[in-house]
Amino acid sequence: MKELTEKEVLQKAAAYCSGAEHCRSDVMHKLSLWGTDPASARQIIEYLQKEKYIDEERYCRAFVHDKFLYNKWGINKIRMALRQKQLDENTINQALENLPSDDYIANLKQILATKAKNIKTANEYEKRNKLIRFALSRGFEMNLICQCLHTDPDEIL
Repeated sequence: MKELTEKEVLQKAAAYCSGAEHCRSDVMHKLSLWGTDPASARQIIEYLQKEKYIDEERYCRAFVHDKFLYNKWGINKIRMALRQKQLDENTINQALENLPSDDYIANLKQILATKAKNIKTANEYEKRNKLIRFALSRGFEMNLICQCLHTDPDEIL
């Protein structure tokens, strides 16, 4: 495999960032795959951030929007995914604050209703518990799940 110069790696990284939103850790991972030494990788990352190819806040907002709208994820799952990408907690919180609460609850109700149609159980208790586990795995909060299912959270435990 041909060894890339630092200029070629920079151009390749800029093209990578131009195609879609990426965070610092995504680009760093890509640079390491391309065989870039850590010192050069840091310089490239700094340049890309200075030139706004990489913008953590913009990435965070886009990630939250897409995962909420298309994947129907809850706040907890989105937060964990962003933490895995080593983003700043304040940036994550700002992006999550922009989620419209009415749409959030409507999203939860919709996935619960869809899932409820496909669950085959012997009784309502089992069905409710399966719905709760499903919604929790999607990252929604227990109190909202119980509110949507018209259940007291203490009743479940």
